[in-house]
Amino acid sequence: MQKSIIIFIASFILFCTGAYAQVPIGGTEPSIQYDKPLTYEIGGITISGVEHLDRNVLIMLSGLTVGDKITIPGDKISKAIENLWEQGLFSDIRITATKIQGEMIFLDIYLEERPRLLRFSFTGVKKSEADNLREKIKLIKGNVVTPNLINNTKNIIRNHFIEKGFLNTEVNITEVPDTTLKNNVLLIIDIDKKSRVKIKEVFIHGNEALSDKKIRRAMKDTKRKRWYNILKTSKYLEENLELDKGKIIAKYNSKGYRDAAIVKDTVYKVEEKLVNVELTIDEGNQYYFRDINWVGNTKYSTRELNGILGIKKGEIFDQSVLESRLYMNPNGRDITSLYMDDGYLFFSVTPVEILVEGDSIDLEMRIYEGKQATINKVTVVGNTKTNDHVIMREIRTKPGQLFSRSDIIRSQRELSQLGYFDNEKMAVNPMPNPAEGTVDIEYVVAERPSDQIELSGGWGAGRVVGTLGVSFNNFSAKNFFKKHAWRPLPSGDGQRLSLRAQTNGLWFQSYN
Repeated sequence: MQKSIIIFIASFILFCTGAYAQVPIGGTEPSIQYDKPLTYEIGGITISGVEHLDRNVLIMLSGLTVGDKITIPGDKISKAIENLWEQGLFSDIRITATKIQGEMIFLDIYLEERPRLLRFSFTGVKKSEADNLREKIKLIKGNVVTPNLINNTKNIIRNHFIEKGFLNTEVNITEVPDTTLKNNVLLIIDIDKKSRVKIKEVFIHGNEALSDKKIRRAMKDTKRKRWYNILKTSKYLEENLELDKGKIIAKYNSKGYRDAAIVKDTVYKVEEKLVNVELTIDEGNQYYFRDINWVGNTKYSTRELNGILGIKKGEIFDQSVLESRLYMNPNGRDITSLYMDDGYLFFSVTPVEILVEGDSIDLEMRIYEGKQATINKVTVVGNTKTNDHVIMREIRTKPGQLFSRSDIIRSQRELSQLGYFDNEKMAVNPMPNPAEGTVDIEYVVAERPSDQIELSGGWGAGRVVGTLGVSFNNFSAKNFFKKHAWRPLPSGDGQRLSLRAQTNGLWFQSYN
């Protein structure tokens, strides 16, 4: 029997350095001479050691092809190992020659797969915290457990708790081989959150226009550890710091420093449970409004528009004031409301800075008035119990009228006051048709329980007095005798039915 010739060409073994080596082994049969490279043609390639992966795909990934000319020893074998290692799926890779016939060589690629995830569990955290983490780390049964997966999971968990103020969180992940399924592991994720970190000091650098005190006051949720901060916590939360940085810039913007920016922020540990926060601010220059011109206005004069805008030459430039006077001012009239209350649904105004000179800014207000829009249809959706006519009588926008923003706001307010609908889910969807100059308006409501029950008791004149009352706030009297309307009571017409009984037994009874 002819002995099979096994010539070990290259091996790839995972160390902490990720290095690989080519090591020849052999017995009495001819072996590869490293000082005398030989060229062979690949006669065949086999894959061994894998169970879950497609062998043809693995051969393709290696870069080796039957019929290729390779030099042994040479770079092509090393490159094949590198290609397979880059997939991150294997802990050991070896390429061996199973047979050499003349100038033909047959290769076997041995691959040892990394273990796969069977399940994972958490220790050191509450069940609710573990549930939140499961959604974030997105580990799935069957995942290949690689060093990258382990490190990525650790980082996600640690960052999750750092955002909540646990800056010293430690995460350890242990792989436990499963005893029932080969090459499957359990991951035990042990989390030590440690204590939340608090803020010892907040240092401000680069500020001249605003004092440290005013800047710290603008930071509503990032407070120093002080005995007098009774109502505000001094716990450090990265999310709160980011929000407060935005509030600092908004404070500067309101003072005319529109270019103000926080150019550097640093958080560093001073004790085990204390950190300092340092912010460096570039205030920039203070700016003022100068000339404001209007372009495109035909409905209202420049004088009327300037009166509503209410910004005078020489006032401190404040972008938030400008925007509130132009668009949807909750505290009074604004330019957009002026037009939209008169049917100009397609109106728009764009402030353009046409000149910045020194500390002064000239603005040009570019207006597109468009056509007045007429209301075409008014519909209501979401009312599963309340009849349409009850809602429609509260709505101020009627078909044929000009569109009016203030009428829509008033309609929403009056629908809310009925008490039948969830205020948070109410909405209005205007659906404009610019080509025809019309708009359909859809009011969205969501029913909520509005009935009430009263049960009370008291003591008087040596006796117990009891009261029972029931109020139905969306009753329908006209459907009282309709059997199908009792669900459990006829409702939907906005009427109120109240029943109340009071008694102390035999001596006193009252029914309303």
